[in-house]
Amino acid sequence: MTSETKFRGITRRELGFLAGPAVLRHRLFPKAEETLCGITFRTPRYGFRESGRRFVVLHGDEDTARSVLTDYMNDHAGEALIVTGRERNVELLGAKIDPNRLFSRVGAEKSLRAQNPGLPDSRVEAVLAFLDKERGFLLRRLLPPAGGRLFALHNNREYSVLDEVAASDRTSLREPQSPRNFFLCTDPKDFELLSKSPFNVVLQSKPDPDDGSLSRLAAKLGFRYINLECPVGDYEGQLLLVRWLEDRMA
Repeated sequence: MTSETKFRGITRRELGFLAGPAVLRHRLFPKAEETLCGITFRTPRYGFRESGRRFVVLHGDEDTARSVLTDYMNDHAGEALIVTGRERNVELLGAKIDPNRLFSRVGAEKSLRAQNPGLPDSRVEAVLAFLDKERGFLLRRLLPPAGGRLFALHNNREYSVLDEVAASDRTSLREPQSPRNFFLCTDPKDFELLSKSPFNVVLQSKPDPDDGSLSRLAAKLGFRYINLECPVGDYEGQLLLVRWLEDRMA
């Protein structure tokens, strides 16, 4: 049993616990920091864990996504991991790696070799061993409870929905004039709802090819995952899309 698949049956409390007094449901928890897989995150939480909502910003150079999620978490239920670093890649044991490529050993090795040409095999193995040991702690913080979902916020500079069409099971391009704004989801039911929106959305429900990303891990383990891509700098536009999804999707 791998460090990933063992989380499929993780014990979770019933969401009905949220039926308590509103003053308790909306208690604001103090913000803190936590280091997971060698990456430091701020961990704002609003309300109880049983809200079912998890949020994440993984790339340090995506300042707009960080600002949007930081502001959104001031008064909306859920838990978030928001990376504190300012670089896209993180450094583990002296080697650079894309933080959205470390969710499998296969993907992590690909990223390590791509980001660190000539890195000795011994160093690659050391980083992979470190991740194999630590990955589970990060997943415990990220994986949503039964019926919940993980919402990842990203920013782009050239990347667009057109880059994902060929790798997607289904697509709905309702906003072709804005290809850099789009949702990517792994659950067909979420796609059905999002495809009726005025926004671009693609469905990727298969775990392969394994690139170590959160979306492929979600497809493998079967938890709900939604990724929102928006151009860097478009704070109002990204906040609008976050609010649209959060207001309409359980």
